[in-house]
Amino acid sequence: MGETKYTEENIRSLDWKEHIRMRPGMYIGKLGDGSSADDGIYILLKEVLDNSIDEFVMGAGKTIEVSIQGQRVIVRDFGRGIPLGKVVDVVSKMNTGGKYDTKAFKKSVGLNGVGTKAVNALSAYFRVESTRDGKSASAEFEIGELTNQELLEETSRRKGTKVTFVPDEKIFKNYKFINEYVEKMLKNYVYLNPGLTIMYNGEKFYSEDGLKDLLNENINDEEQLFPVIHLRGNDIEAAITYSKAQYSEEYHSFVNGQHTTQGGTHLNAFREALVKTIRDYFGKNYDASDIRKSIVSAISIKVMEPVFESQTKTKLGSTDMGGDLPTVRTYINDFIKKELDNYLHKNTEVAEKIQRKILQAERERKDLSGIRKLARERAKKASLHNKKLRDCRIHLGDIKKERNLESTLFITEGDSASGSITKSRDVNTQAVFSLKGKPLNSYGLTKKIVYENEEFNLLQAALNIEDSIEDLRYNNIVIATDADVDGMHIRLLLITFFLQFFPEVIKEGHLYILQTPLFRVRNKKETIYCYSETEKQNAIKKLGAKPEITRFKGLGEISPDEFKHFIGDDIRLDPVMLDKETGIEELLDFYMGKNTSERQDFIIENLKVELDVVEEEV
Repeated sequence: MGETKYTEENIRSLDWKEHIRMRPGMYIGKLGDGSSADDGIYILLKEVLDNSIDEFVMGAGKTIEVSIQGQRVIVRDFGRGIPLGKVVDVVSKMNTGGKYDTKAFKKSVGLNGVGTKAVNALSAYFRVESTRDGKSASAEFEIGELTNQELLEETSRRKGTKVTFVPDEKIFKNYKFINEYVEKMLKNYVYLNPGLTIMYNGEKFYSEDGLKDLLNENINDEEQLFPVIHLRGNDIEAAITYSKAQYSEEYHSFVNGQHTTQGGTHLNAFREALVKTIRDYFGKNYDASDIRKSIVSAISIKVMEPVFESQTKTKLGSTDMGGDLPTVRTYINDFIKKELDNYLHKNTEVAEKIQRKILQAERERKDLSGIRKLARERAKKASLHNKKLRDCRIHLGDIKKERNLESTLFITEGDSASGSITKSRDVNTQAVFSLKGKPLNSYGLTKKIVYENEEFNLLQAALNIEDSIEDLRYNNIVIATDADVDGMHIRLLLITFFLQFFPEVIKEGHLYILQTPLFRVRNKKETIYCYSETEKQNAIKKLGAKPEITRFKGLGEISPDEFKHFIGDDIRLDPVMLDKETGIEELLDFYMGKNTSERQDFIIENLKVELDVVEEEV
């Protein structure tokens, strides 16, 4: 083989926008189409919002206005405004910004001067406008290229910054913003910044009680073992309760207003402090897992110049609080020990409920210990990685490896469907778990069934969620079943399994339904895959002259070559979301409990709606 030439001609320098567009993952994590809460379009929104939040934190501007209409996003704050002579630089020159000066931004979210540059480079259209001192300056860009700029010597506009952007469809293919994800992000901002008002498409978001409001939003009163314990201090806030409905731990952690979805040093310290404080209070060396079982809590701290483990800031790496303060671990431990211990002494009825919960968890753990040991042995004998689970390369040989944002597990039914997905998947990031028949209806059953039922035991082992959601190996869990009655039933049974035993998998946005095409419409020149009757009719009109139409009856009928289209860049996922107004127990009882007249009426009414839609499409 000839020697590859390596000369001066092989060396090139990329400008700031070229580098961002060539390596977007370095700046915003994964790309995606908006079906996942951590997809790139939401990171773009977050990067712009972070700057507005920092203004509020510094005491400038109590209201932020957000508008999303289709693909166009507008964020307007009423802070100090960007210095007018630097409006272009701060959104188009790397390592340029005010946050390098810690006097101006002491506990800022964004410190590296990259955020808005990434938004600019990855947007088809980007506009920034700053108003201050009765003057205004604006600049417009297309894919990072400056196209227009203006300076107004006089203006009556209120001071602040307004950013408008449209994510580039060449980067984020077939994307759309999902309101629920945007609303959750905005609510977290107001929970972490009491007194801040965010207006989103005319709807107001505001919080007075911070993390207490956050927990009350995520777990309704009926499912709380006791009202939320709310603890506040300098640069730290915590909220704690226990769930009556779920088995595992649930945490919401934040640093400087940033939602650290993968935790970090502060969350580790918080969990450790909870265990130590409760042990000391009761004078009992309770098992840590028994103390934390069913806990639902939130922790927020503010750190000087925090160090995160990635540009998307999902995991804190800092060990120090900054300045003259002690380490993160010591600071959190001292705060929890003092404040939680004081609370328990003043509220002995809550302390008694916690102790009863711990003792119940202890009994259940001991009852399950033998079963769990046998279940692990069965999972090992079943050759999990060879038979049930065809893993992806980033995980092979390491069941405990930290999850990658791109990692996906497809849960499939039947050998043919599993075979098609296995042959067409991206072996680096996509894994396949094959079900054997329909899973058990787990509604009303105890955690014991997870270990006694082979399918559930192996699925739990594959996901690595036995002890904590933090150990989840795959960022995306995708139910891939046929779009028929049996497939729908399997979906429902799997969703019931997660709701019953691991609801945080759904709460934290990890569970999806794979959309697969119902029809293939093609002629000699073009093939169009259609996901609805409307798409089919449009494809027929486009291709004309009696194209060939195929109705897919199941995933097994789709060849691996075709499947590549449906689980690759053009993948369509429907996120499984919980209605905040309905508790998990109530939800499961309605859909999986006794066959009530209310459920019959619901089915009949929705069947009528579905038939009406089909008739309109036809």
